[in-house]
Parts: sequence; structure tokens; C-alpha cells
Amino acid sequence: MIVRNWMQENPTIIGGDTLVVEAKRILSEGSLRALPVVDDGRLRGVVTRAHCLRAAEAITRNQDPHEIDYFVNRLKVKDIMVRNPETVEVGDTMAYTLFKGQDKGVSQFPVMDDNAVVGIVSAAEIFYLSAQLLGAWENWCGITLDNVAVGKGTLAEIAVFVESQGATLHAIYQLAKQDTREKRVVMRLDSKDMDAIVAALIEAGYHVVESSTNVRGSRS
Repeated sequence: MIVRNWMQENPTIIGGDTLVVEAKRILSEGSLRALPVVDDGRLRGVVTRAHCLRAAEAITRNQDPHEIDYFVNRLKVKDIMVRNPETVEVGDTMAYTLFKGQDKGVSQFPVMDDNAVVGIVSAAEIFYLSAQLLGAWENWCGITLDNVAVGKGTLAEIAVFVESQGATLHAIYQLAKQDTREKRVVMRLDSKDMDAIVAALIEAGYHVVESSTNVRGSRS
């Protein structure tokens, strides 16, 4: 899964001399979380809705007319933006983007292509991708296996077994666990008899840690 296929394309871009009140308006009206700041064709920084709100709160807290006038008429984006922000490239993977976000404590990245800002990828895109993987908009059932020693052909073996029990498997993937080589295996499937599927898996020696009849209702 490559960033170029999941990012927000053609992002709204502002210059460093844009007033903070104008940036705040653009963010609010566009339901945006962040704006890349570009001057002379180069990415100079990122300003977020949180930056604008904090600036407004700090300056208006004392109701000083001079400070309010400064905020409304003179405070510029370049005064509050994050300079030299973390970025990702259009060819990076979404997995790398998620790792970098967790590692750097960043929830949105300008996406670069040949030193030009061509998109933004944020927590919203990561959330959407996760929802797609989990089948959040489908009425699929779910089963999670724990302590699975995943090797060559393991997932295929599980998939064949589940479908041999009458289920239709839509997705299967593994999740790493800390301090162990064993994995959790998550499945999304359709089945008219989840109890029978779960019982068959347990009888076959798998540790079923949870199952659900659809995305909203957990069974165990």
C-alpha cells in the first residue's frame, strides 16, 4: 500500500506571510487538520488547527486590545508553524508512514515528490485504511487466533481449513506480538454458523481468542 494511492491529493497550501486568522478560517471551512506552508516553491513548515487555536487562546486570554489587534492583523503563520516538518515521499508505504508517525509523534505528513508538496497523509487516512482492512463497512464476521507460529503456508492452511467448514473468507492477516515470534491471526469472513467454525478451530488445536458475528457485536 503506497502513499500516493491513499493520500489527500492537491492539498491546500499557504505562504508563511498568511495571517493566522486566515489560516484558521481555511482550516475550519475546509475541515482540514493541517496546511503545508510553502514559500518560493519550497516546503517551509506546517501549521495545524491546534497551532492556530493555541495562539488565539494565548493572545485573547487577557482581553488586551493591543494583543487582540496583533493576533487579528499581524500574527503570521511563519510565527507559529512547525519549521522543517517531517515528510514522507509518494513512493513510501503506508506501513512506513504509520511507523514514522508513531516514532516521531506526528499525526500528519506533507507528501513530497521531487521536492514538491503533492499531498497530505494523516491519521485520518491511516484510520480509513485500518477500517478498510477490518471490513468496517461490511457486515462480516470475525475470528482472531492467538499464539500462532506463522511460517510458510500457515495462513493458507488456516484459510483452507476455515473455508472447508463452510465459511467464505474475505481477509486474513497476521499481527505481531511483543517479545515473541508467535502471531495473532485475524480473519474476516461470512458464515451462517459461527459456533461451528469456532468449535472446529478449537478442535484443530487453534487458540481462538475472540469471535464476532459482525463488526458491531462481539461474541467472546
